[in-house]
Amino acid sequence: MFTGIIQAVGKISKAEPRKQDVHMTIDAGGMDLCDVVLGDSIAVNGVCLTVVELTEKSFMVDVSKETLDCTIGFEKNSAVNLEKALRLSDRLGGHLVSGHVDGVGEVVKFAAEGDCYLLKIKAPHALAKYIATKGSVTISGVSLTVNRVESDTFSINLIPHTLEMTNLKHLQAGAKINLEVDMMARYVERLTSYQEQNFQD
Repeated sequence: MFTGIIQAVGKISKAEPRKQDVHMTIDAGGMDLCDVVLGDSIAVNGVCLTVVELTEKSFMVDVSKETLDCTIGFEKNSAVNLEKALRLSDRLGGHLVSGHVDGVGEVVKFAAEGDCYLLKIKAPHALAKYIATKGSVTISGVSLTVNRVESDTFSINLIPHTLEMTNLKHLQAGAKINLEVDMMARYVERLTSYQEQNFQD
């Protein structure tokens, strides 16, 4: 489990194909790895991955074909948002994030508005129903608040601190990004559909 509060921006320094999967070496940037052990989970661009090897300043992960098929942002030399798994004693500064990407969205607009940036994203139609005004959404691992929703497109206001601390500063129109919707929205849908089904029965 994660919070969506990015701890560092790292870089994929190596990407070695292994049959249909890929073995990756990720430079940890400024993230402290002293408390990380083999088997720990680290979110990379919002994707929960397991540490299989470790050095002082980098870690290695195996990324399956299934993960590669449904996510984006794992090309060699790519800048990646990093977050270590949440501990029970940590503050929950963002929102509860599973690290299981729901789909890939497309940037419609990324433009300066004063000191901030307006980010507009078109979500896959099947995910749009889970995205609500003032609700939470995770974009490439970053916990953000939705400002406006229009059909399948939603808008977010990015403050300078968020741009400085994440790789979102590199976005441009047409870019693809990993999306994870608020898990509470999925539970509400499941509860509602279950109750409706039982009522009909």
